[in-house]
Amino acid sequence: MARRVVGLISDTHGQVRPDVHMALAGAEVILHAGDVGGDGVLDELSLIAPVRAVFGNTDDPGDPRLAAEIVYEVDGVSIHVSHGHETGTPTPGKLFTRYPQQVIVYGHTHRHLETRDGNRLAINPGAAGPRRFRLEPSVVRLTVRDGVVETEVVRLVAGD
Repeated sequence: MARRVVGLISDTHGQVRPDVHMALAGAEVILHAGDVGGDGVLDELSLIAPVRAVFGNTDDPGDPRLAAEIVYEVDGVSIHVSHGHETGTPTPGKLFTRYPQQVIVYGHTHRHLETRDGNRLAINPGAAGPRRFRLEPSVVRLTVRDGVVETEVVRLVAGD
């Protein structure tokens, strides 16, 4: 079976760093976990791959380009995307309890985190937008091959 790559990004807050283009090159889709910061971000990311996005706590929940949640399937692996703020402060435990999918993608905390529970994965790609809280900006390349999920965190040039 072919290797399939999904780009994971969150908390862009209106900024697309130039190195996001190389970091997510070759992805079949980009899943944005909220706090997008406007249509310009979605338009820029769509130059790389088709984009599906959810709204975060700083986005307009009435924006027709943003959903409350996304369920996406890649070769039998079910992926859930939400911003995470709907749980209060998102934690892998809260997300594993709330959502049944194998991979749960969220944002909100701006901190890259990957937690596995058996064959399930909760993953926050980190914040890709303006640097906050002394955290390095990042995105994640999620690869699915033969039902196996692998991740690669890609650190972005801070420059701000």
